[in-house]
Amino acid sequence: MSNIGFKKNKKLDCSFAEFKNADLKLVSGLILKDFKLAFKTFGSLNQNKTNAILICHALTGDQYVSGQNPITDRDGWWSRMVGPDKPIDTNKFFVICSNVLGGCAGSTGPKENKDYDKNQDEIYGRDFPSITIKDMVNAQAKLIDALGIDQLFSVVGGSMGAMQALQWSIDFPNKIQTIIHIAGALKHSAQNIAFHEVGRQAIMNDPNWHKGNYLEKKSIPERGLSVARMIAHITYLSEDAMHRKFGRKLQSRDIISFGFDADFQIESYLRYQGRSFVERFDANSYLYLTRAMDYFDHSETYRKTLEFINNENNHIKYLVISFTSDWLFPTRENKEIVKILNNLSKNVSFLEIETDKGHDSFLLDEPDLDFAMKGFLESNFGKEDE
Repeated sequence: MSNIGFKKNKKLDCSFAEFKNADLKLVSGLILKDFKLAFKTFGSLNQNKTNAILICHALTGDQYVSGQNPITDRDGWWSRMVGPDKPIDTNKFFVICSNVLGGCAGSTGPKENKDYDKNQDEIYGRDFPSITIKDMVNAQAKLIDALGIDQLFSVVGGSMGAMQALQWSIDFPNKIQTIIHIAGALKHSAQNIAFHEVGRQAIMNDPNWHKGNYLEKKSIPERGLSVARMIAHITYLSEDAMHRKFGRKLQSRDIISFGFDADFQIESYLRYQGRSFVERFDANSYLYLTRAMDYFDHSETYRKTLEFINNENNHIKYLVISFTSDWLFPTRENKEIVKILNNLSKNVSFLEIETDKGHDSFLLDEPDLDFAMKGFLESNFGKEDE
C-alpha cells in the first residue's frame, strides 16, 4: 500500500513529496517503489482547484522557476515569466514546478540515497534505472494527484519541458485543459542525439567519473561535465547571436597568444559556462536526462494516439511556439505537431517568433513570447474560475 507524505526543506527552500511503495513502473520494466519529487509552488490554489499550472523544466532546469534559487543564489530560471502580474500571473494562477525524476535538485536520481528515509551514503550512482520522459510525467501525475488536483488548467514547457508537456497531453488528456509547447518536437533528432553522445563521452572518459561512482570516490568529473556543457551551450545559441555578441573579439589582449589560452571572447564565455555548470549540476543526472530526451519519439504514434482519444478528450487547447533561429528544435519540427492537430480538428494556435537568439529564446527577453503566453492563458481562463 502506497504512503504519500510531504516535507518542507528550509535549506533547499522547497517541498518534497515522498512516495513510499508507490510502485512507479518505468518504461524499462523496472519498478521504483520509493521515490521523492522536490517541488515548489507559487500563488494560491483557488477554491474550485481550477487554476493550477504545471511548468515542466528543460534539461538543466529545476523546481526554482521563479524567486531565488538557493543553490545558485540567482533568480529562478523563468523569473521573468512567472510571478505577480507577469505573463504567468501568480496573482491568478497556482503554479507548480517539480524537479524531474532523475534530476539533481532533490528529486530521486543518481546522486540520491536509495532509501531516502535513512541517513546512509548508499547512493544510486550508475545503479539508477534508465528513465524516459514518460516516466517523468508519470511521477508528476502522482504529485498532482497527491496535491488533490483533479485537472490542471495548463501544462507549460520549453525544450525538454515541451517533451513533458506533449507527453501529458498523450498520457493524461483528461487531466489537462490546455498545453503550451515551446521549442520542441515529436522526436529527438539524430543530430541532437549526436550532440548528446559527444557530451556523454566527455563525461564518461573523464578519469574522475569512475564508471559513475565518483561520489563514493569523493571526486567529480569536472572536466568532462564542463566540456559537455560547452558543447550543449553552443546548440542553444544561433550563429547570428554569437556573432552579434562576440564576433572574433579578442579576450583582454590586443594580440593573439599563438597558444591555447582563451584568445577569443567566445572561448572565455564557453569556459565560464562549463565551470559554473559543474558547481550546480550532477554528471550522472546529465547522462540520464540526455538519454531520456534521446529516447523521446512520437513521430509514428502521435496521430494514432490522438485518433484513439479523440472522441472522449477533444477539449484540450494547444499553443505551439517556435523561434526562427532555433536550429536545435526548428520551426518545421514544431509545425509537424501543428499539422497533425489541425488535421484532426484540434483547437491549436501556432506562433513562430522572429529572433536571432536561438533555442534559448524562450528563456530570454522576448516580448512576443510574453504577449502570446499571457493572451493564451487569460483568454482560456474563464471568469467563473477566478
